[in-house]
Amino acid sequence: MATKERILAVLSDRAAKTFPAEVAPYVMKPREYLTRPEQFAERRVRVINLASNISYMGTGYYASLLAGARGHRVIPTINQLTTLDRKRLWQPSVGDIEALLNADLDRVSPQPVSPSRVFMTFGRTDDPRFKRVARALFERFRVPLLVFTIAFHKKKGWCFDDLEPVSAQNLDAAEEKAFKDALVRFLKTDWRPPKLQKNAKWTLAVLHDPTEEMPASDDVALRRLSRVGKRMNVDVKIITKDDYSRLGEYDALFIRATTNVDHHTFRFATRAEGLGMPVIYDPMSILRCTNKVFLAEALRTHRIPSPKTMVLDRRTLAEAPGTLGFPMILKIPDGAFSRGIVKVTNAADLDREADILLKESDLIIAQEFLPTTFDWRLGVLHGQALYACQYFMTRNHWQIYKHVGNGKVKSGGFKTFAIADVPADVVDVGVKAANLMGDGLYGVDLKQSDKGVFVIEVNDNPSIDGGIEDAHLKDKLYEQILGEFRARLAL
Repeated sequence: MATKERILAVLSDRAAKTFPAEVAPYVMKPREYLTRPEQFAERRVRVINLASNISYMGTGYYASLLAGARGHRVIPTINQLTTLDRKRLWQPSVGDIEALLNADLDRVSPQPVSPSRVFMTFGRTDDPRFKRVARALFERFRVPLLVFTIAFHKKKGWCFDDLEPVSAQNLDAAEEKAFKDALVRFLKTDWRPPKLQKNAKWTLAVLHDPTEEMPASDDVALRRLSRVGKRMNVDVKIITKDDYSRLGEYDALFIRATTNVDHHTFRFATRAEGLGMPVIYDPMSILRCTNKVFLAEALRTHRIPSPKTMVLDRRTLAEAPGTLGFPMILKIPDGAFSRGIVKVTNAADLDREADILLKESDLIIAQEFLPTTFDWRLGVLHGQALYACQYFMTRNHWQIYKHVGNGKVKSGGFKTFAIADVPADVVDVGVKAANLMGDGLYGVDLKQSDKGVFVIEVNDNPSIDGGIEDAHLKDKLYEQILGEFRARLAL
């Protein structure tokens, strides 16, 4: 097989003996892959994720997420899984494939009955009318097992009504044979990433949510960005979620609204990437930064210092006190602004709070408690440190932010530094952590004590407010951000 240079992991809930003999040695349970990272110290690993639960924060979701953290090549990627989970995400990106679908069906007989269901595995289908379409869908989404449904519309012709990843657990006899044959064939091929379109020239859309109580940038910062843009021949346009249909009118996208996966910000990022637009933050950055399980695994894999951390499920929860001691911090993977983060001081607190968090996610984070009077925030753009702040803990509280009810939030003070005045180990560790997420703009939160410097979080949408993060650099901060967009537009 063409896998001599790489270890393979075929993740499946089925027993290895149900796979062809040449595949069986590589089959492992998804939970084994998640919980035993020591088996994969080798980074040249190809992972085929066939887990049955690939829904958001399910076992299969985490398998693709952590494969990225470990530097493994995985299909489908976490971005592809998340896109296929919502029609409003994948629908804008399949227009060219629908054109191919209509061109092929115009030439064949018989025409399908609407709606028509087609099974494909690794880009192959037994129905000759859809061979090119199946291949194109696989090139776009890299999902091993997919059912697509098409329906005919009078105005638009044939369109995809649904794209649904299916489990290897639920195949009929014909599908099972096609799947096994295609799997063996696929393992002998090279893996190529899907190609993206490229676009050109000079209007920057800045996605902003005027209703947010804690926006990523305040009005002062947005006005300064726009003013600096005029000097740099970049026309800055402030847009909102209502401008989704007009996104293609712009040349690049800068997201300045709090991001999440099940959110309009992720739809905008996915659409921009599909259009070939430079985008900060790209979908992969959002997926990685909004999930603390990815960060924990990536930091561990790359030996970047962080507080002692465990990734827990219900079966491993009891191991946390012996490893971390009390007090400890529990975190929901996709919390933000101190939401979904609790401090527990005893076993009863641990059981109660963990039970609440595990109802939202198959995995949670437990971390040793490192008390400090402030956290460092290092702003990093494309691998270069831009700005640094100390954010102080809220009075009589252990966090920077304190939610006091009625949607109100208290926060501590701040102090802004020139990068040259920041301890070298803070800058070094922060830049290394940001580079694990991608080449966008990130805010790395770090704690510094007599024990050293430790990464707490990497945020994909760090605050940039007038008079705070820009207090030292002033307009130069916005010049560097806009300069990055100009460099990407010139490619």
